[in-house]
Amino acid sequence: MINIPKGTKDVLPQESYKWHYIENKVRGVALDFNIKEIRTPTFECTELFLRGVGDTTDIVNKEMYTFTDKGNRSMTLKPEGTAGVARAFIENGLYANTQPTKMYYITPVFRYERPQAGRLREHHQFGIEYYGSESYMADVEVMMVAKTIFDRLGIKELVLNINSIGCPECRKKYNEALKDYLRVNYDDLCETCKERFEKNPLRILDCKEEKCKAITAKAPVILDYLCDDCKAHHENVLKQLDKLKIPYVVNPHIVRGLDYYTRTVFEFVSTSIGAQGTVCGGGRYNNLVEQVGGKPCPAVGFGMGLERLILTLESLGLSVGEEEVPSLYIATMSEKAKEDIMPFALNLRAHGISTEIDLMDRSFKGQLKFANKIGAKYMLVIGDDELTSNEAKIKDMATGEETPVKLDEIVKFFIKEA
Repeated sequence: MINIPKGTKDVLPQESYKWHYIENKVRGVALDFNIKEIRTPTFECTELFLRGVGDTTDIVNKEMYTFTDKGNRSMTLKPEGTAGVARAFIENGLYANTQPTKMYYITPVFRYERPQAGRLREHHQFGIEYYGSESYMADVEVMMVAKTIFDRLGIKELVLNINSIGCPECRKKYNEALKDYLRVNYDDLCETCKERFEKNPLRILDCKEEKCKAITAKAPVILDYLCDDCKAHHENVLKQLDKLKIPYVVNPHIVRGLDYYTRTVFEFVSTSIGAQGTVCGGGRYNNLVEQVGGKPCPAVGFGMGLERLILTLESLGLSVGEEEVPSLYIATMSEKAKEDIMPFALNLRAHGISTEIDLMDRSFKGQLKFANKIGAKYMLVIGDDELTSNEAKIKDMATGEETPVKLDEIVKFFIKEA
């Protein structure tokens, strides 16, 4: 037997309703904020992620699924959604449109890492991307998109953590101060962080190794090194959150795991699913478009893991939707009825009435049991007499109540019930 690859998971028919529920919720919120969908390829040129995500990140160093195609080109299954959207923004000339450009995606992403709660090697993300706005209001609106999703799902056990990691200019001063601090403990850093020390010391703050976390616990705080513009931007974000009465925690240890971030970074963290409780993370990335070959263009957005979102809902005992069931099951009592039932069923389906019929040659008793098993809301029994009289009884499976109905008026019955 061939087994499923480690770190992947089948979404079975009896579970897919959860995904429909979540996807419908996030699409509805995107519509309310006038955010339009973008779909980018599952794989991109590897260089896109090297230039965009950053060659000092865990994603690029340890987690990418990279392969050489038949044209001897290096390709990578997308490990995150933002770099591909930035490439599409440039390549399709979206920068020439009236700004801002507001986009969302629902996409699989691939990372070779140790599978954990809600995070698989192939998992799925909902993300939004705002391009063209430098305003702190865009930062806040992006956070409000995430919060609106959580509110509509009923998730309350969340904490908004926020920080600013400044711009390249003020980060130079901070990196020097951070290196001075870390130099004393350099020998105790993990090998990966030793490599980061010269290339990108800020990335050391994102290390998951316990010994590195202990070293950086008392490191200088980047908020103390912000330039005037970055400080004003950060303060305006916080003021707007206060005005909206959105609780938050300023967490100077948040740097996010991708090199493209500038200024605002934030995470919504669940207190209900353990240490790996980040259900949404994002921020501003004003230099990304330029890094992947475009003209300078400010941007801000977030990514939200759908598996982790479902896990959060289930851990809180909140609704993850209801399994879809047919509105009607048609049971037949004769060969003629069985022969005549398919065009009848197709007509009902054409009117949006979910209808199931017997495809297994079950006995009449077996059909009744099957209708109960699949949770059909109504059942219609048709035999020769019903075909002759053009009338049958439709049964409400929840109450047992039976209602006579003309066969050629069954659509009207369901319209009335709706």
